[in-house]
Amino acid sequence: MSEINLIITYKNELQKYSMEQLRFKSEESVWSIGQMYDHLIVVANEYLDDMETCATLNEEQYLGKTEFGEHLYKIGGFPPIKIKLPDELNTPPNNSDSNEVLIDRMDQVILRLSQWESKVGNIKPNYKVKHGGFGWLNAKEWYELVFMHFRHHLQQKDELEQSLVKEQVF
Repeated sequence: MSEINLIITYKNELQKYSMEQLRFKSEESVWSIGQMYDHLIVVANEYLDDMETCATLNEEQYLGKTEFGEHLYKIGGFPPIKIKLPDELNTPPNNSDSNEVLIDRMDQVILRLSQWESKVGNIKPNYKVKHGGFGWLNAKEWYELVFMHFRHHLQQKDELEQSLVKEQVF
């Protein structure tokens, strides 16, 4: 089973939210479900852009990952902790997209992932682009990072859905 099914599940679940639920914020510092989806889509596209850059390179890079990057790939995903980015990298995600717009944007991510699924393994492993926190990643690692990131947000998604029930946003 392809990991793309995880992204398809996220997309399909968008249909169950009303606009009120999609935009609901239990407190100012907490994202809405819509903002979480926007964040996932924006980051997935950034990672896929870096993966595509790796495919266009013709110079090998022999530097590797940071210690945290090595750990991340060793355990196959992010540790179960909340990660706060520095303020300059932490612009609040968009909270205005409708379900239809988010579904369309998710479809674009799924299409990109599908188009590269069989090709990403053929890109030279030493063609790399640097990630600010994880070090030098090759195309396959950028591709895998998309799924790691979606898996990382499953807990947040669950918490946001629980707050909808708790606050009776129906």
